[in-house]
Amino acid sequence: MAFDAMFLKAMTEELAEHGESGRIMKIHQPFSHELVLYIRKNRENKRLLISSHPSYARIQWTDDIPENPATPPMFCMLLRKYLEGAIIESITQLPNERILQFSIRGKDDIGENRFCDLFVEIMGRHSNITLVDRAKNVIVDCIKHVSPAQNSYRTLLPGATYVLPPATDKLHPFEVTSEQILDRLDFSAGLMDKQLVQNFAGFSPLLAREIVFRAGNLTADSLVAAFFEVIGLVNEHLGHAAVPNEWRIQNKEDYYFFPLRHVDAETTEFANLSTLLDHFYIGKARRDRVHQFAHDLEKLLSNELARSRLKIEKLENTLLETEKADVYRIQGELLTANLHLMERGMEEITVENFYDDMKKMTIALDTRKTPSANAQSYFSRYQKLRNAVEVVKEQIALTKEEITYLESVESQLETSGPQDVEEIRQELAEQGYLRYKQKKGSRKKATLPAPEKYTSSTGLTILVGKNNKQNDYLTNKLARNNEYWFHVKDLPGSHVVIQSNDPDETSITEAAMIAAYYSKARLSATVPVDGTLVKHVKKPNGAKPGYVIYDNQTTYFVTPDEKLVLELKN
Repeated sequence: MAFDAMFLKAMTEELAEHGESGRIMKIHQPFSHELVLYIRKNRENKRLLISSHPSYARIQWTDDIPENPATPPMFCMLLRKYLEGAIIESITQLPNERILQFSIRGKDDIGENRFCDLFVEIMGRHSNITLVDRAKNVIVDCIKHVSPAQNSYRTLLPGATYVLPPATDKLHPFEVTSEQILDRLDFSAGLMDKQLVQNFAGFSPLLAREIVFRAGNLTADSLVAAFFEVIGLVNEHLGHAAVPNEWRIQNKEDYYFFPLRHVDAETTEFANLSTLLDHFYIGKARRDRVHQFAHDLEKLLSNELARSRLKIEKLENTLLETEKADVYRIQGELLTANLHLMERGMEEITVENFYDDMKKMTIALDTRKTPSANAQSYFSRYQKLRNAVEVVKEQIALTKEEITYLESVESQLETSGPQDVEEIRQELAEQGYLRYKQKKGSRKKATLPAPEKYTSSTGLTILVGKNNKQNDYLTNKLARNNEYWFHVKDLPGSHVVIQSNDPDETSITEAAMIAAYYSKARLSATVPVDGTLVKHVKKPNGAKPGYVIYDNQTTYFVTPDEKLVLELKN
């Protein structure tokens, strides 16, 4: 993982600058794995994100403002009791470990000093956040409970003694000698990067590969030289000296806090480690949260789309059948013209087709029917198919409209927050796709949809509908006629409005980019986006939520840029 002990070493410096001697003003727990602490120091407030997510565990300053649940979880309420108003005395990384210790001084209920430690363990699926009473070394509580049955060495439950993870026999890379390095490595065994990870504390596979790459032909001398060179770079790039960078290789993204030579890809640099992590994780974490909140909706939409697509297939097959209508009419007329040649009980008759140069045509007959009734049955089939054509075409159009609607909701879920998901759930209930039960304790008072707010680089307000309720409200009620409206061309996506009747080109481009990002084409290199005035956008009577038609548009071709979109978000 990129967030290894060396990365945490650099991050500790970044956190300490504003965190040490800072006061904890507020604590939120927006999601089950995440805490946000508001830290104030030197009249400046910053948000500290601590995540124990099994895939996205990290600690950083963040500009993201997630929505908080109406009722805070018990762990959050306990932390507020112990930590709100307290001072962070120090932030320390345990040597070469992915464990951070916050030493905190607060006050108890009678005003006496109370000393606690908050331990943050960044260890993949074993990540945790634990509050410890320093005097007793007893766990007050932790964000994930681990019973003795789960781990006999470390019990992580309220009242248990806090025990650090078991020590290993790995060497400390900042203290080793050349002889110790070579003594631990077997050059004949190969897989040198794995040997480095197994023998030296704090090394991730990413950093080990960098050492092996710099060593070149992998002699004892070259490897030792590369080892100390990389350790020197770690020390050199701490705090403000870090050069956070990110890259993508074959759809796999990664990052580190200084440039790596073995990475053969174009990299993007960031101002600091926290900005890098915001860019790298926010979208991924949001999609994961949406999956947690909306996995039932995802399944519902998948099933409904499959059902509708199968319905289209059957309707189109029926439409193909209707093309045979004229054949049935001709067969009925030929039978009528040849009634004198037919008798009850015949299985078929061959007649001359006067519609096709008198070629022979064999027509199947029902042995139970009279000649006249056989002719009439073909006319009946003809009439039935003729009547079905318009009905089938109408059903195909309605089903295609439903598919477009369901795909739009499916696309919106991918970039939704918890409140957006709740609005989508209500919308699907209103459309008859599911039954909606309002959560106990939730507000009964109806609230207006709240489109998401962005600010362009030149200061104009851009509003974005994150679901169809917001789209309808934004376009049909909130936006003014002479304001500019945007939507990805011919695909599901958000409605986007610049609140200006004379926007500059930069704002237009950024609004189009936002519309492309919040659409089904967000991963495409070039996306066509239509822009027009709001007065040219109309919602047909009886149309599905979010559906509009428009004209007088200009098409802009843009490339979705997640980094820029997040920067423009208020």
